[in-house]
Amino acid sequence: MQSGGKMNHWYAINSKPHQELLAESSLNILGVETLCPLFKETKVIRRKVRESTSPLFSGYLFARFDLDHFFRAVHYARGVKAIVAFGSEPAVIDDDMIEGIRSRLKGGCVVKSGPSFLPGQLVRIHQGPLHGLEAVFEREMKGEQRAMLLLKALSYQARLVVDLQDIVNL
Repeated sequence: MQSGGKMNHWYAINSKPHQELLAESSLNILGVETLCPLFKETKVIRRKVRESTSPLFSGYLFARFDLDHFFRAVHYARGVKAIVAFGSEPAVIDDDMIEGIRSRLKGGCVVKSGPSFLPGQLVRIHQGPLHGLEAVFEREMKGEQRAMLLLKALSYQARLVVDLQDIVNL
């Protein structure tokens, strides 16, 4: 895309807290192309299974624009805290990275993959040093792809943390 003889680049935009979607909307009104990928997951909230959607990159979104013409408008748009920069120069995001993110989106969202477990569910550890042991799933550890399990063995109980990929439903 050409605009005024300069190439439009992708930039990372730091939004004000919890205002990623407001910033995206404000930038779209200015005619700026944006990407604010969302993360959709199923959560158990108060013993009910619910779908939750939140920004994939909390506090950030991406915008493609001509820096010379739109810097001030983007910088002062509602919901925008700053344009991410290294030193005094805004950081250009590679087009391939943006396309890589877009290729993983379904309906604007990255859907959490892998098995979901419910608290109290019996699981078996199928990899690692505890291979073959049964445990009770307690909770998923946010953002770590790990789980807290309650291991039941003969006369004792112990809590342990394992990778989510290392457990399966019974």
